[in-house]
Amino acid sequence: MMFRALSADWLKIRGKGIWFLAALGPVGLAAMQGLNFGLRYDYLMKSYAADPWGGLLENVLFFVPIALFLGITLVCSLMANVEHQLSSWKQLLALPISRTAVFSAKFVQAFLILCVSCFLLSLSTAVLGIILGMGADQMPYVDLLRIGFVQLFAALPMLAFQLWMSLTLKNQGIAVGIGITASVVSMFALQFPDWMPLKWPLLAYMGPGEARVIGAGLLLGAVIACAGLIHFNRKDVD
Repeated sequence: MMFRALSADWLKIRGKGIWFLAALGPVGLAAMQGLNFGLRYDYLMKSYAADPWGGLLENVLFFVPIALFLGITLVCSLMANVEHQLSSWKQLLALPISRTAVFSAKFVQAFLILCVSCFLLSLSTAVLGIILGMGADQMPYVDLLRIGFVQLFAALPMLAFQLWMSLTLKNQGIAVGIGITASVVSMFALQFPDWMPLKWPLLAYMGPGEARVIGAGLLLGAVIACAGLIHFNRKDVD
């Protein structure tokens, strides 16, 4: 059932700007660092002479949680708005398909869209490094993939929470407001204690307990998703 719902969901988001948004975030982040290195090329390349790729990844790293939380918020909101704006929840849930399948399909869809976004971040960063003359032979392929994907796994609690709020609240301003606030607050994440989920994306990449942080993200994300699913199953729809 979930696969039928997922197939229908892919058709629903066509022309809604979600794929454009998924590409804009990572490409825009790489472009911002291109401008940063372009304006301070000599200084930055001298500072990172021992490891230019590491320097580039370090500059990209601290902006990823901001872009990730904001991207999660907007993707979930836009997906939910497809149903809210058309007032199609009653028609959708009247079909011979369970609410669990509907919720699960939308979670998987949001996760896959964000995976594409993370891959584009890795690709855009790699292209930027080559343009800056860092050399393809020294490219840290594993770290380029890690910079997006491990942070996504650590941010799954936010994905689960935002999807829950977006699907169950017709007023998207609440969910979007929470997501934007989380994005802004994540700029100061290094000052937070390690148990705060907003810090987990950075810890997943640069912390000593990467596997532990990712595991915590997966576990808390699953708990929040289950809570959202239970609420979604019991909630009356308009």
